[in-house]
Amino acid sequence: MNTITKTMAGGIVATATMTILMMAAPVMGMPEMNVGEMLGGMLGGIIILGWMMHFVIGIFFAIAYMYLVNNRLKISNNLLRGAVYGLIVFVFAQIMMAGMGMVGLMPVPPAGSMPMMMVGSLAGHLVYGTVLGSFVKKAVSESKARFA
Repeated sequence: MNTITKTMAGGIVATATMTILMMAAPVMGMPEMNVGEMLGGMLGGIIILGWMMHFVIGIFFAIAYMYLVNNRLKISNNLLRGAVYGLIVFVFAQIMMAGMGMVGLMPVPPAGSMPMMMVGSLAGHLVYGTVLGSFVKKAVSESKARFA
């Protein structure tokens, strides 16, 4: 499997894992976090399109990780490097959500405790990054590979 295919598969698996965690949130005493419904609300209320968009975003962020972050972040542990990336994506997502809310692009406002929702979102993004880090390994420089 080539690197881009493995990265895209990692994006799908990481997004699916994050989604499972978010769907289980109410069982853990956290507010419901239905990303498909929220994104679908921006796409004419078509929830399946919202879920498709969620997975496309997950693949997009996986590819961005591979090209822009993976070999630049000075963390040798793949899982930890992925988790740090998950934190970066979380911050980006919060900024985007706030911006979409301010311009009225979010027809389905989040329900429940906003601090608890942010904790759930943070946990989900950390899981996303960790799973992604297990798929996308840091490239070993040629000189290190010769002596390994």
